[in-house]
Amino acid sequence: MLSNKRIQELELVMEFEKVEDCFKEVSSWIENVGRKRLKETINLDDSLEMLLQAQRQFKEFDLVASEYCKRGQEALKKMNQWEDFSFVDVHSYRVKLQTYEDQLEEFCTQLDETRHRVCETVRLYEFFDKVRQGICCTEGGVKS
Repeated sequence: MLSNKRIQELELVMEFEKVEDCFKEVSSWIENVGRKRLKETINLDDSLEMLLQAQRQFKEFDLVASEYCKRGQEALKKMNQWEDFSFVDVHSYRVKLQTYEDQLEEFCTQLDETRHRVCETVRLYEFFDKVRQGICCTEGGVKS
């Protein structure tokens, strides 16, 4: 039984090493690209035209970022089998896994919040633009 447990432990460690490569790539992208791009969208421009351009650029980034989030989440699913094992020897791997999971969850949440904020800001600017145009048209008609 002890031998079987050790074999299972080794199989899990080998699986973790494969998944860890994926996590390292995703983690590196999040730190070196993802977070920087999210920070760039904090200050959105004041004109509707510039805001629409920023929205298009964000959508391109969002596609790539969502793919990295998806890859990270799929890797986490592969490691769900660790929940069934209580080996003391795999504790350090669980800690690493939890760190990756926390980083991924935080980034994906920030991505969702930014997506929502950009969309709502564009909608608000479009609304104000329509109101402004309506006021201008109304004022022009009243002056005639």
